[in-house]
Amino acid sequence: MGSSELADRAERTFRKALFRVSPLWLVQYRHIKETGKWWPSRNPRTLDDKLLWLLLNWQHPLKSQCADKYSVRSYVQENGLGHLLADLLGVYPESRDIDFGDLPDRFVLKCTHGCGFNIICRDKSTLDIEAARRKLDTWMRLDVASLYGEVHYASIRPKIIGEAFLEDQPGKPLNDYKVYCFHGRAHCIMACTDRTERGANYDFYDRDWKNKLAYSKTSLKADRNIPKPPAHDEIIAAAEKLSRPFPFVRADFYSVKGRAVFGEMTFTPHACIDTNMTDLAQNTMGDLLKLPEKLLP
Repeated sequence: MGSSELADRAERTFRKALFRVSPLWLVQYRHIKETGKWWPSRNPRTLDDKLLWLLLNWQHPLKSQCADKYSVRSYVQENGLGHLLADLLGVYPESRDIDFGDLPDRFVLKCTHGCGFNIICRDKSTLDIEAARRKLDTWMRLDVASLYGEVHYASIRPKIIGEAFLEDQPGKPLNDYKVYCFHGRAHCIMACTDRTERGANYDFYDRDWKNKLAYSKTSLKADRNIPKPPAHDEIIAAAEKLSRPFPFVRADFYSVKGRAVFGEMTFTPHACIDTNMTDLAQNTMGDLLKLPEKLLP
């Protein structure tokens, strides 16, 4: 085991110990490490500071259901939006339960208990199946709650789901449209384009896609304009319907062949510490988020 792997393991062990003592301690440790400052728990004002408050102090059980990439499907269906779901190919307790022979030539595998745990297969004949299983096994062992303090993930039992491969333009990665919703109303959309394994481009637009917003530091340095997605109106309507019970949620969608396809619901973008977001974004959206009364188990 190399020195970087040992350091990563030590960091995970330390974070788990902090989380067991108090999720607040883990939040403060992460905040100091990533921003150099203490998190102002008694007077949160920015978006991230208020999201951290919600993480620790508003633990509605519906958050866990909707953060789970499998159980959120029933929530979407209950809201009359089942037609926006990607086709489900299978649900697997472990990677060894996946019969790759039964899967189509193109598919997506997702672990249900975190973000970024995805295998996108564009050609099964070239897929290293054992490497895919190992990657899934690694993700399935990760305790996301104790790594980042995201308490709502603690009650999610990890699973793997298979979903249909989605494509809007042949040979190009899907654009992702992430709708920031406050108290049931969409405020803005973050367009994630040109996604690769190294990352993506992030650009913010207002809810009507009339104005580009100076919310992303990297976007400010780029000269690009993203076309309004054909499914824009359907995306906004669905995001607002799904977001009604929550002070804040980011509802993610794709626009595929002119129709909206649901992606996921995120309550803690970037684990509530987004250093690529401008002060304008942090302050504007922080003002939109009105903190509710505490709700604890």
